[in-house]
Amino acid sequence: MTKRLELVFVNQAGANVTIALDDPIEPVNPGSVSAAMDQVILQNAFTSSGGELVSKKAARIVERNVADVEIL
Repeated sequence: MTKRLELVFVNQAGANVTIALDDPIEPVNPGSVSAAMDQVILQNAFTSSGGELVSKKAARIVERNVADVEIL
């Protein structure tokens, strides 16, 4: 099972932009995540095809399970 922390922002064009981080430290601290997202916006750390990131929309943990299937 793999886990990712997805940070969802809104850009100048109003579109969602997701930044994903693999293997987040758990339990995730919501205050730290929010503060980190604020810094990304404040420092213009990332841009997108729709312009700069202007606001936070969401943060979420995504889990993915992969099971190999034996083929004959």
